[in-house]
Amino acid sequence: MPKRILSGMRPTANLHIGNLLGALGNWKKLEGKESFFMIADWHALTTEYASHVPIKANVIEVVIDYMAAGLDPGKSTIFLQSLVPEHAELTLLLSMITPLSWLERNPTYKDQIREQKGKELTTHGFLGYPVLQAADILLYKADAVPVGEDQLPHLELAREIARRFNHLYRPVFKEAEAILTQTPKVPGTDGRKMSKSYHNTIDLSDSPEEVDKKVMQMVTDPARKKREDQGHPEVCPVYFFHTIINQDNHETVARECRGADRGCVECKKEMASHLLPFLKPIYERRRELSARREKILEILIEGSQKAKAVAADTLAEAKDAAGIGI
Repeated sequence: MPKRILSGMRPTANLHIGNLLGALGNWKKLEGKESFFMIADWHALTTEYASHVPIKANVIEVVIDYMAAGLDPGKSTIFLQSLVPEHAELTLLLSMITPLSWLERNPTYKDQIREQKGKELTTHGFLGYPVLQAADILLYKADAVPVGEDQLPHLELAREIARRFNHLYRPVFKEAEAILTQTPKVPGTDGRKMSKSYHNTIDLSDSPEEVDKKVMQMVTDPARKKREDQGHPEVCPVYFFHTIINQDNHETVARECRGADRGCVECKKEMASHLLPFLKPIYERRRELSARREKILEILIEGSQKAKAVAADTLAEAKDAAGIGI
């Protein structure tokens, strides 16, 4: 196992089951004393600077989600990006050496602008957010970063920036490797990728009643118009969840769907009967943690102080290498 891990999520909303099955599940397997898990509030501003999303309030909610999903602040470091000012300072230093063409060729840059049409994203901060992401990783000299496939271009850019800095000055930064999540893309209630920006999520904070309601509203096979039509479970978001949480019976579900022996409502009800007990321990743990917000704040501050101690050493080394300061 790599010695040091760094990853994080943006506090733009509560976390959802897609985060649980993807990133959080991966983080839990990697958790240890050299694991750093960040709440990336600077990153949240890159797209939400004008949207009035309550980023500050969401920070505590995300920490609660982290811990409800199983992360233990006694085993790893949970911290807030903006409480470690070295992130912003190293971003500025790295921006001095990062060619504009590297940022413009970022494949997710235009995708994000296209997907979030209602937002003005032609800003310096949004174009340069991969530099901020590189600073996040390089500050902790991470050996590896748990990511989904869509984040691989960002990690490679961080590696390129590290190589350029080390070549221009002297070796300071490590080139982190990727640890890919084993969970495929999790579909949302509307069939698209589950995403806070699409408002198609089943949240970890949702009550059992809310979860059941969302499941019953999920889209299914778009080609199946009537009960007697044969289904195609491989394209059905509901069936995806059967493969994850109903593993003992998902093959029967698929066979009966293809043969029109089972309707979509029946399929949803069975899936909900497995999803609710799967999420219930997390929901209950969340309720317990939500009643201890002062303790959550203490954990976040303590983790941020620990992260800052590591980040300050790296920043001092980088500034010295670049000839900044006295």
